Amino acid sequence: MFEKKISIKNRIGLHSKPATYFTKKANEYKSSIMVYKDTECANAKSLLGILSLGIMGKDEIKISANGVDEEQAVEALVEFLEGL
Repeated sequence: MFEKKISIKNRIGLHSKPATYFTKKANEYKSSIMVYKDTECANAKSLLGILSLGIMGKDEIKISANGVDEEQAVEALVEFLEGL
């Protein structure tokens, strides 16, 4: 298992359009990937799951992956979020 915490810098957060790109990026990997915000979690490969977390600017989230490409998956998703 590989995980990383990140603070969302985009003031709008992870609304529908970037969430769509985020889930597409997550689906490029074989690993199981989860996103945690406070006490809630969602499958990173599920658009509805990501939107249900209500990730806003300045929120801190954790991305966790488990599988053959776990480190690459987490690093790519963190890089994506840092670029918002």
